[in-house]
Amino acid sequence: MAADLNTIREIAGRVATAHGVEVVEVEMRGGGKARTLRITIDKPEGVTHEDCAHVSREVSIILDVEDAVPGAAYTLEVSSPGLDRKLMKPADYQRFTGSRVKLMTREPVNGNRHFEGHLRSCQDGKIVLETITGKKKPKPGHAQAGQMIEIELANVEKAHLVPEI
Repeated sequence: MAADLNTIREIAGRVATAHGVEVVEVEMRGGGKARTLRITIDKPEGVTHEDCAHVSREVSIILDVEDAVPGAAYTLEVSSPGLDRKLMKPADYQRFTGSRVKLMTREPVNGNRHFEGHLRSCQDGKIVLETITGKKKPKPGHAQAGQMIEIELANVEKAHLVPEI
C-alpha cells in the first residue's frame, strides 16, 4: 500500500501550524527501503533548526501511530525551502515580488518557454517579469533584456528564486 500524501500533508500541516510555520511541500522520493519523505516548511522570518527538529519529531510520532506510511522503512527529512526555493502558489509570487526568478512555462510565450528576470508583480492570475540577459544571446523575436513579459500563472510549469549574493 502506498503512502497517502494528502494524509501526510494534513498531518504535517496541523503540526506546522502548532509551531507557527507553514508546509510548503510534501514529497515522497525513492522506493523500497530507500524511500525519503521530504517535508519543506517556512515562515516569513525564516526557518530555524529548532523549527525543523520540532516538526520532524512530532510528525514522525503521528505518522508512526497512524501508520500513514505503511510498509518498508523510510527516512523523514524536514527542512527550509532554501535560497533557491520553488515558487508554487500565488502567495509565493506576491511575497517575492522584486526578487530574481527563473521559470519555465508549459506553452511558449513570445516564442520562448525559459525565462529569467526580476518578478515585478503578481495579480489577477498573471505575473510580470522583467527579463535579464542570460549567457546566450537571445534569438530574434525572443525576450530581450529589460523587456516586461506577462505570463499566466496557470502557464508556469516550474519556477524558483535565483539567489543574488
